[in-house]
Amino acid sequence: MPDESGDRVRESSLSSLSGAGRSEPGPSDFIKAAFHWQYNLIALGGTVVFAALSASALPLILVGGLELIYLSVIPHNKRFQRLVRSWRFAEEKKSHELKISEMWKQLPTDVQSRYDQLVSVCKAVDTNYSSLSSASQMLVGQMHDKLQGMLEAYLRLLYADQQHIDYLRNTNPTAIKREIDQLQQKLPTDTPKVKEINQQRIEILTKRAEKFEKIRENRQVIEAQCAAIEDGLELIRDQSVTMRDPQQVSGQLEGLLQSVEQTEDTVKQVEDIFETAQNESDTLGPLPSDSTISDSASRTTGRVRN
Repeated sequence: MPDESGDRVRESSLSSLSGAGRSEPGPSDFIKAAFHWQYNLIALGGTVVFAALSASALPLILVGGLELIYLSVIPHNKRFQRLVRSWRFAEEKKSHELKISEMWKQLPTDVQSRYDQLVSVCKAVDTNYSSLSSASQMLVGQMHDKLQGMLEAYLRLLYADQQHIDYLRNTNPTAIKREIDQLQQKLPTDTPKVKEINQQRIEILTKRAEKFEKIRENRQVIEAQCAAIEDGLELIRDQSVTMRDPQQVSGQLEGLLQSVEQTEDTVKQVEDIFETAQNESDTLGPLPSDSTISDSASRTTGRVRN
């Protein structure tokens, strides 16, 4: 059975993670939000029903004019704009939390437990500093935000690491290199058309071999960074028992976050490799079809017979 206390800790962590890159709504977004506001739709619907019952178009004309005035005034109201921003933030936060939760669910059970354990470490740090004076609570709040950012970065690294593991497990570099050697040995005796195709294959296989080595190297970097995050946060938890200055802990978190950001840049480069793998093959041009090869072989046979 799953650990219910661990699930509660994890859910608390995920609910605190919000997207940093919030999109600011524009003028058209405010107008659209004003039109789709439930009170406006209720008024419009009621007017349509009243006009249908009274068999008169006058209510529609009057409400149409009022609607134009409404849409020219309300979207520019500062309070309404703040309301729309809160709606947008709530939607983005919900989407972000769903993305984080789905990322966690796709991890193997042992990796999920590894993440949940670090969540417990961060919760212990928050608990140790929760009893500080009100003057220190602002720093405690900033530290909490950094802890949540660290957890999210840690989860992204674990997810990327699992992608790397899956790729390395399903790719046989020895077979790739063996196939490259076999093709290179045949090149001197291949016909011009076959030689062109095999040269393209060699180029593709060489790119695959290079990608495999790069992904293997980057997985080692990811694993080392994950271990560094675990060690760093466990040290901060231990220090939080006796160190009563959250500013010092916040400085340590800042340095750890910078290190994680550098690692995530490396991970992003590897993710780009995954995304552009198909494009690398496309740049070599389409391979000739079997019919093209057959036609070429037929023409060659005809010239020999002549």
